[in-house]
Amino acid sequence: MPGYALGAYPRTRLRRNRRDDWSRRLVAEHVLTSADLIWPVFIHDQDGATPIASMPGIDRLGLAQLVDAAGAARELGIPAIALFPATDPARKSATGDEAWNEDNLICRGVAALKRQVPGLGVMCDVALDPFTTHGHDGLLRDDHVVNDETVEVLIRQSLAQARAGCDMLAPSDMMDGRIGAIRAALDAAGFEQVRIMSYAAKYASGFYGPFRDAIGSKRASNAPLDKRGYQMDPANSDEALREVGFDLAEGADMVMVKPGLPYLDIIRRVKDTFQVPTYAYQVSGEYAMLRGAIDQGWVDDRVVLESLLSFKRAGADGVLTYFAIDAAKRLKAG
Repeated sequence: MPGYALGAYPRTRLRRNRRDDWSRRLVAEHVLTSADLIWPVFIHDQDGATPIASMPGIDRLGLAQLVDAAGAARELGIPAIALFPATDPARKSATGDEAWNEDNLICRGVAALKRQVPGLGVMCDVALDPFTTHGHDGLLRDDHVVNDETVEVLIRQSLAQARAGCDMLAPSDMMDGRIGAIRAALDAAGFEQVRIMSYAAKYASGFYGPFRDAIGSKRASNAPLDKRGYQMDPANSDEALREVGFDLAEGADMVMVKPGLPYLDIIRRVKDTFQVPTYAYQVSGEYAMLRGAIDQGWVDDRVVLESLLSFKRAGADGVLTYFAIDAAKRLKAG
């Protein structure tokens, strides 16, 4: 093969470098560290922690518990956390007005973290699904999510989060043109230092179910929400590059592919094409499958680090994962 010195057995024995721990580490092509991790955290407007049944080991946290958990994450070397709210149903509406309430749960959580856990990056989701009664990421008209009207609302939400002290906004709605509109609004309001990590290639996936349980956006009928009108078709790869290209041109500082493990090929193509900071989201369904298999004893718990390393090998600069705390502890232990 061109570019490869293949060698020949028995002079060349590839197992030599695998024999000992020190030599395996010496020739490792990719390295996973706690600095590669972003920890997604669910918060609720209650005191204490409430387990999420479909995500064993993951809780919704009250603000006091959030501050404690964030401090522990910082001590483990995790550079940032991402906040997601379980909004009180009484505060939800068809238009998601609570999203830009500057005293909403997310804004209070951000403010608490910036006061009490300095040095930890705080990332906020920009989308309406935690705040709408219908669970969609935007405004509905005749059962269709409208684009431009939704973008205007997302601008309001983004400014509210920026005023609360958010370091990085992460628009996850997949509306066309929202990155440019949010960037322009942030800059005009004096928030030019606030970063944008775009959910640039977010697929209409079946892996999001436990997340919708966690934030309370799943329909009472349990019928799956159809978001194929704005999230990407899992059949498409070239389209992902167009989405990423548009978002970068509009001012995104970083881009994300979501979900993670089923879309490693997309991560590789994005990184090879654009060579920009590229992230993967190991989503709730991926977590639930691995966690469930580990808890049942069907797979060894080393699959946690193995799965995260696969993102680095595919080209990701970092990973949003619910395993962040567990992984950071494992990495620290060596």
